[in-house]
Amino acid sequence: MKIDPAIAKLLSLDASTTSVSSHGGAGMSSASTLKITTRTSDGEEKQYFMKTGTGNEAEIMFKGEHASLNALHNAVPTLCPQSFGHGKLADNPTKSFLVTDFLDLSGRLTSSSSSSAPPLAQKLAKLHTAPAPIPEGYSQPMFGFPAVTCCGDTPQPNDYKESWADFYAKNRLMFVLKQSEKSNGSDKELRDLVTSTAEEVVPRLIGDSHLNNGKGAMPVVVHGDLWSGNASRGRIAGQGDAQDVVFDPSACYAHSEYELGIMKMFGGFGPSFLKEYHQHCPKTEPVGEYEDRVALYELYHHLNHHALFGGGYRSGAVSIMRKLIKKYS
Repeated sequence: MKIDPAIAKLLSLDASTTSVSSHGGAGMSSASTLKITTRTSDGEEKQYFMKTGTGNEAEIMFKGEHASLNALHNAVPTLCPQSFGHGKLADNPTKSFLVTDFLDLSGRLTSSSSSSAPPLAQKLAKLHTAPAPIPEGYSQPMFGFPAVTCCGDTPQPNDYKESWADFYAKNRLMFVLKQSEKSNGSDKELRDLVTSTAEEVVPRLIGDSHLNNGKGAMPVVVHGDLWSGNASRGRIAGQGDAQDVVFDPSACYAHSEYELGIMKMFGGFGPSFLKEYHQHCPKTEPVGEYEDRVALYELYHHLNHHALFGGGYRSGAVSIMRKLIKKYS
């Protein structure tokens, strides 16, 4: 398969020494994944990874993933591939593309004693203890993100807010409730529970004057969709030894513990992982409410999966909300 002129221009590639082939699968149902193979001027082979998709949904998703990858990569360069760009294919403008470092995956995550490179727990802790960059036009770090990001196929609004509780209540819980109602129809019980959680539980449990002895949460870059299927061991751009890496992010500037919600929901990150992680990134005060905060953040992903797939995810969401409302409202 020939390289599209838009991608050849972006990467400064010689089309005569470059080929494109299918490679693996994509999280987005309508996306295709491909490998670009080229030769440099000194004759060495170099590879890139590319996603393509059709329509406005793909354009939004790839713009968000480009910004997400580079936000993670800028904070911890060995954590994930770098993205080189996104845009429209020149030969087929109805299709969008995203081009990143090629990630050669090779197996399961490591333990701290089995590799010279830092394990994922330490890399994630480093990400979560570095203040998020100050957005353009603002004088301080904010909660949000400079692009819409997609968790699964759900496009998430990331308009900036100074308050983490406000961002989580409005940009995550109330937003995904509307997405669920679009997909599954009106549901008074679910709406009442989500509304009570957003209006009563959120201020009580993660309110700005409550966390960290009144200091509130610090905005940090989070992956945003870190279930075990988005983490592995591999080599970025063919460089060095294999090490723990992540991919397919849905980033935002958030409370660090927000990351733990989906990690808990789907498992794959056991007690030893979390123990090592928290040695480098301590639990937020009050520590006694840590489990409830993680459950509150897990709630969003139950609601999002209900919006995307329906079915049994509703019961998981309802169970979490009833417990939290009983305790904190």
